Amino acid sequence: MPIKKQYLKSKPLLKVTFEIEKEEALGAKSIILLSEHNNWSAIELKKFKNGKFKVTENIPTAGNNSFQFIYIATADEGHEFSILPSDADALVDNGMNNGGKNALLQITQ
Repeated sequence: MPIKKQYLKSKPLLKVTFEIEKEEALGAKSIILLSEHNNWSAIELKKFKNGKFKVTENIPTAGNNSFQFIYIATADEGHEFSILPSDADALVDNGMNNGGKNALLQITQ
């Protein structure tokens, strides 16, 4: 589940590519990214023919050290489940009573 970071030299932005391999998608028909960087608005990952999902976002670096995010996948029968990336910088408690976690990505270099 590669997460790629690229710091832009010309702007205070971090270009982040979120990618989920077919095996990690667990048969999902769609996956959305929910993230602090855009007030938890859903961003749909594009599904490729090889079963991989991917999206790239530009994240402002000014005033931010990190942000939380999570993937929500939808299976063919409509069942939703969360996916946590194995390569996140950390996992943090999401504040829900069920002990759920969010992934954390560091912005600062």
